[in-house]
Amino acid sequence: MRGIAIVMVIGIHSLPQPLDAIWAKSLDAALRPCVPVFLFASGYLTALSGRVPLGKRLKAALIPYAIAFAAAYAYMALHNPAMDHRIGTTLARFALGYVFVYYYVFVYVCCTLGLWLVFAVGRTGQPDSRKRIAALLTLAIGGGLFAGSYLDPAISRLGASEALLDEVRMRDIPFWFSFVALGALTAMFKDLSGGTMGRALPGAALTAYILYAAVRILDLGDAATYDSTAFFCFAAFFCVSLFALQPSSPLLGWIGSGSYFIYLWHIFIVMALRDHAHLREFGSVAGFAVAFGLTSLVSIAALIAIRHLASPRLCRWLGA
Repeated sequence: MRGIAIVMVIGIHSLPQPLDAIWAKSLDAALRPCVPVFLFASGYLTALSGRVPLGKRLKAALIPYAIAFAAAYAYMALHNPAMDHRIGTTLARFALGYVFVYYYVFVYVCCTLGLWLVFAVGRTGQPDSRKRIAALLTLAIGGGLFAGSYLDPAISRLGASEALLDEVRMRDIPFWFSFVALGALTAMFKDLSGGTMGRALPGAALTAYILYAAVRILDLGDAATYDSTAFFCFAAFFCVSLFALQPSSPLLGWIGSGSYFIYLWHIFIVMALRDHAHLREFGSVAGFAVAFGLTSLVSIAALIAIRHLASPRLCRWLGA
């Protein structure tokens, strides 16, 4: 699942910006469940183990991120001489993941803390802990949908700009945590790999995608890319369907095992192509195909090289 999700991430970032064409919006909508897949898998694996190794997870996430952040900051500074280098601004960029597409690191860290809190309050291993944890996770999903529906209108009423609203939506932690909760509940209560449920899920996911894509293309109601109810429905069905189908591919499994490295470093290839390759001259579709192909190949080649040439410690520091 993580291998599929990271390929989807590369696809999103390879699309021509802004998303003016209908085909680009439709494809972007189809690829958007990538972050929910990562969060779903995290919640699922945590529920299977029954514990959250908080220190280990934070260390594995933050050390590679700090290295990639420094490189991304240098790239941005080279391409923007007017960049604000004040210490407070730089620290805010680091804490919120405000360079390139690193907002996911902030989301993952906060969701990990939230999951640790749920298991701590639920008192894992104590009588009725399973019911308590399930109740907390269910409430978290409801809270996530509530936040996705009303947080942005509330901020908008305070006079926030569209750019600020978009940044807030990318970091809507209650909404993102709902996918972690869904993954944990899936691990706790249901085997979806067969029967009528397993066969019905892909159709439900397709229907939800059509509705989500239509909402975005036609700009109906809450047509946000991230934390809308339409997006939750599509992404939730997509995650559960993918889990129920149980795709088995050694290549995708290997790519998934290095997905954090690819996530942190593929964006440098995408940005270099955007800034220097002039792919728009080939047309939007051809430009997307070239960007996606080159980024995928170079990212996978870099992962192979790092794992073969670097020490185990360096591999961990780079997220490989």
